[in-house]
Amino acid sequence: MTTLHSIWYCSVTVASVWTKLESVRDIDQSAIVNPVQLMKWLEALHYEERLDLCKGNRIQTQLLFGEPVIVEEIQGEWAKVISILQPTHKDDRGYPGWVPLVQLCKYQPSKSKGNIIVNVDKTQLWLEDGTPQIILTFNTILPVLADTKQHYIVDTPIGIGKILKQGAIKYTGHQVQSMVKAVQFGLNYLDLPYIWGGMSSYGYDCSGFTYNMAKACGIHIPRDAGDQATYGMAISKDNKDEWQVGDLLFFADEKGTKPVRHVGFYYGDGQMLHSPQTGKTVELRKLEGTIFVEELCAVRRYGSGVKIT
Repeated sequence: MTTLHSIWYCSVTVASVWTKLESVRDIDQSAIVNPVQLMKWLEALHYEERLDLCKGNRIQTQLLFGEPVIVEEIQGEWAKVISILQPTHKDDRGYPGWVPLVQLCKYQPSKSKGNIIVNVDKTQLWLEDGTPQIILTFNTILPVLADTKQHYIVDTPIGIGKILKQGAIKYTGHQVQSMVKAVQFGLNYLDLPYIWGGMSSYGYDCSGFTYNMAKACGIHIPRDAGDQATYGMAISKDNKDEWQVGDLLFFADEKGTKPVRHVGFYYGDGQMLHSPQTGKTVELRKLEGTIFVEELCAVRRYGSGVKIT
């Protein structure tokens, strides 16, 4: 075991953060290699294997390409990490877990003119010479070095590359848009299958969905539903006239008396946009006449001028 406290970066399209070293099953091997084989992994997971990611507490969250982590220690081919961009009550520094060492790398980002953020479902990353490299997912953030008529030139953990301008925008993280825009981003993922721990446009869990749509708007919220329900601005759950499009709706078992178990966006007109659960897909649904009416336990508002920390 090697003890460290240095910054490393995700070097694959999406890296899952595992709860323990023994959390990985034989069927998960495609998810822990470099290059990661996300589609092969997801297509191999039938309902029971997908459900076991949750029931077996196997995955904590995911990292996107270029996302920084603190590497606390290395055990063999694995690194114990803290995902510093994902706030959680589990650790003041960020989300903890284990990532295959092969999916991380050390590098020193170049001094840049800011960042770009991928604002489409997926886009291609090329090397400077035009060699195709990996696919970048929605919300991937990279330092931008320059731009041409068609491309952004970006610094990445695997070298200098370029992406089409139509697939990304300049991003400071401080250009806060409203949560109405977050809902609009979310509509792009209707019918996307739920995946426990999911944080990418290959699949989201409920709070990964709300976290990432907010992130795309420059609004930084906690990673998990339980934490999201304790920040932001409290809105009356009993007075629907106070609800606004983009407010987060929280739900709990036993008529809302248990810990928060689910979150979704209020869409307006008594509807919710959310990523429901294993076996289902991102959907819009009416709240009236569903169990969600009884389970509603909190409503929170995030956005410009709303304190979240």
